[in-house]
Amino acid sequence: MFTGIAEEVGTIVRSEDGDIVVRASAVLQGVRLGDSICVNGACLTVVAFDAGSFTVNVVAETLRRTNLGACRPGDRVNLERAMPADGRFGGHMVQGHVEGVAELVSVTPDGPEDILVRYRVPRPMARYIVPKGFIAVDGVSLTVAECSDGEFVVALVPYTRQHTNLTDRQPGGSVNIETDVLARYVERLLRPE
Repeated sequence: MFTGIAEEVGTIVRSEDGDIVVRASAVLQGVRLGDSICVNGACLTVVAFDAGSFTVNVVAETLRRTNLGACRPGDRVNLERAMPADGRFGGHMVQGHVEGVAELVSVTPDGPEDILVRYRVPRPMARYIVPKGFIAVDGVSLTVAECSDGEFVVALVPYTRQHTNLTDRQPGGSVNIETDVLARYVERLLRPE
């Protein structure tokens, strides 16, 4: 379980043969083999680490559903360690189970310091996105400002822009998306077998 509040932005060192090596510092504090670290919203298992980086394995299913297969050395990624049982829950309930990718459509100023970012999602995911609901974009928990016709908008305050990679993408770029799991459970329970 994660909160969707990125602890730091790491840098991809290497991505090949199902392994991704990430340069980081904060998420390495107390790290152990087998720990979970959320990388751009995907919960991945630490298989090796040293004083300045960690390595995770990425299976084919994760590569199909995320933008991690397109990561190149030098790319910045949002990082968060799994939430400890005695920790403060400061964001939303994020599982690190990316459902798919969305396309960045536009970035528009909204007042003196904020921006509105519009994304387009595949139609099957759109039904789980509601105004004022939660969504994780590259692992960052955000509140949906508006949504319609397979698109949704989030507002990014200066702090979020400065402490995540969300402004690294240009229109046409892809981001990982996780919607609220409760909506998916409710739909499953109400669907006749």
